Amino acid sequence: MLKKDLDLVIIGGGIIGLATANDILKRNSNLKIIVIEKSSSVASQQSGHNSGVIHSGIYYKPGSFKAQFCVEGRASMTEFCENNEIPVWTCGKLIVATKESDLPKIDNLFKRGTENNVEGLKVLSSDESKEIEPHVKSLKSLYAPKTGIVNYVKVTEVYADHFKDKGGQILLDTDVIGSQSVNNKIIVKTNKGEIETKKVINCAGLHSDRIANLFGLKANLKIIPFRGEYYTLKKAKEYLVKGLIYPVPNPDLPFLGVHFTNTMKGYVEAGPNAVLATKREGYRKRDISIKDALETFTYGGFWKLLKNDWKTGLWEINRSLRKSVFVNSLRELIPEINSNDLQSGGSGVRAQAVASNGDLIDDFKIETSENSIHVLNAPSPGATASLVIGKYIGNLASKEFGF
Repeated sequence: MLKKDLDLVIIGGGIIGLATANDILKRNSNLKIIVIEKSSSVASQQSGHNSGVIHSGIYYKPGSFKAQFCVEGRASMTEFCENNEIPVWTCGKLIVATKESDLPKIDNLFKRGTENNVEGLKVLSSDESKEIEPHVKSLKSLYAPKTGIVNYVKVTEVYADHFKDKGGQILLDTDVIGSQSVNNKIIVKTNKGEIETKKVINCAGLHSDRIANLFGLKANLKIIPFRGEYYTLKKAKEYLVKGLIYPVPNPDLPFLGVHFTNTMKGYVEAGPNAVLATKREGYRKRDISIKDALETFTYGGFWKLLKNDWKTGLWEINRSLRKSVFVNSLRELIPEINSNDLQSGGSGVRAQAVASNGDLIDDFKIETSENSIHVLNAPSPGATASLVIGKYIGNLASKEFGF
């Protein structure tokens, strides 16, 4: 047996899994806890493939987990980075109304953000917007001065260091392939051997639904992967973007539209679009998994989703395949941008939970089964609010597991 007599196994070495591990071990220093991660490093999937925005909490429905987590999460993330010498920049975000139909949406976002206690929100005129972002085109905008950026890979690595300093252990390249209950213990079966533990927490992100099934939880959802593709601005054009510039989002979709993002990685990103990926870890167009694709295409909820939003899907595919269409979307925000100003960038994959009725699950979804907790949907602002979410799951573990 690889490991035995453990109190807790956390599956997933991303930012939420490690935040949870730290919170629980901080409360219960005598517990024997390990984190297992299928990749060769922590933060190798969603945690390491995002643009690094520390969100303020403007968009989220008041009373939702997103709204509850985000405002406290932004403050705690910024404080954590400052205390741990992780570079962080509070650069501010401008949400831009570019057409008349956007104007009432700006007012609605201001009202929602105010209800969510977002600090410092201001509605700006076109001229005031240009004082923040001189090259932007707007009729009106909403300014969130407390929005920031950070490198979440560095944050997750510090979480991992803290966890190990407290006595926790991380097993990399360890893939969960099954489970079994024996004498009130859980046998976690991995590619490297069996691990015996009393409790399990599933923070497996892109594979959270599969892990839940392995541990007996039949969740009424499936993870459908959507790839977000980015361009980056050439160095000579980075002066066009001072901080973060976003369009007014479509309230019916969980995606925020193509936008401009300064990053702590030393470049300005433009994007992303949102296209269906044919592999759960499909960061490139050529990444294909027959198993993953079949799971998507044989899932009734996917076809119900497609029936409702097929026009949006076709539009995103068109924008993915044709750079000129992508550029036109960016020009709505900054008219000076042209195709020659952009070069190929990176991509991320969003683990989008889709219910069996075809609904996109937009909020956090955390469920329990016997001796286990499953984080089934952890969308943005998951990274921003990771410390708060870790605390929430820690409280849940205290209640469910008696820790």
